[in-house]
Amino acid sequence: MSDEPLAPVARPKTTGLHEGEIRPGVAKVDPIIIADGVKRTFGGLTAVNVEHLEIPRNAITALIGPNGAGKTTFFNLLTGFDKPDEGSWTFDGTALAGVPAFKVSRMGAVRTFQLTKALGLLTVLENMKLGATGQRGESFLASLFPFLWRKQDAEIEERARVLLKKFKLDAKESDFAASLSGGQRKLLEMARALMSSPQFVMLDEPMAGVNPALTQSLLDHILDLKDEGMTVLFVEHDMHMVRHIADWVVVMAEGKIVAEGPPDTVMQNPAVIDAYLGSHQDVDLGVVTGRVPGELNTAAIELQQEVQEFDEVIEKTLHHESDASPSKTPESGESAGTEKS
Repeated sequence: MSDEPLAPVARPKTTGLHEGEIRPGVAKVDPIIIADGVKRTFGGLTAVNVEHLEIPRNAITALIGPNGAGKTTFFNLLTGFDKPDEGSWTFDGTALAGVPAFKVSRMGAVRTFQLTKALGLLTVLENMKLGATGQRGESFLASLFPFLWRKQDAEIEERARVLLKKFKLDAKESDFAASLSGGQRKLLEMARALMSSPQFVMLDEPMAGVNPALTQSLLDHILDLKDEGMTVLFVEHDMHMVRHIADWVVVMAEGKIVAEGPPDTVMQNPAVIDAYLGSHQDVDLGVVTGRVPGELNTAAIELQQEVQEFDEVIEKTLHHESDASPSKTPESGESAGTEKS
């Protein structure tokens, strides 16, 4: 028999998730999250402006978009880590607007972070036990009587060890979390999130900074979540990973949902290409600026007109500011001389 590791088996994608024509905000057959009119601004910058979005239940949905598109901010709003300026959203039919993050987690919607939040001075096992909900020993009075919570604590510890073994961290349970590698911390954070037996798991760039050797392990664990009946929403920049595991893809750009649909369909959507590469990705800027000889196509002419209009706006603004500025006052020496004369 060969000792070579078996290649990962492709798992079937979930289909039939939407109703009607595929477009931004399309209705889903069985949504677990419904967001309406969610808007978040920072000063004059609109970070999130989602008119309508539904996340399908028991499926893996990828939230993609260029840097600064508002993906993580939207995550923060859905999970109670930030408050929107306006809008409403529900989780499994329950309104979440104004609900703090710890209560959202208790309701069954948990998340991980791009920068892991493992507590470095606690052991791996202690980090896992923190993720369990409804612990009797957390009450001050109950904590004084160990017989009230010792049995439950043993059950929590057993569940933690089962998850650590599944995530191949069982050999590290007595080590401080600070000693783990970046990829191992990602695994720990995902395992800790599962201690609360959630329905909905949100992963913020789970592959960021992960050693390639752990990538396949993380992919398998994400797929396992769906097989175990959970719904997954994750942010990721690795398009190969998105195409490989996502059942549905939502694309954000400048805070808005610009496209959504199955992975293969979305990757060919012109709005997605524009979001990542810009609407003038095929234009030779050298020709537009006149530095390189060549013919101007339609897109290049449009870009040239946009540049000219922008330059005119800047020139008018500077001219207006120059006219509005007060005239220079004579220096004290000159005014004194004038008075003397």
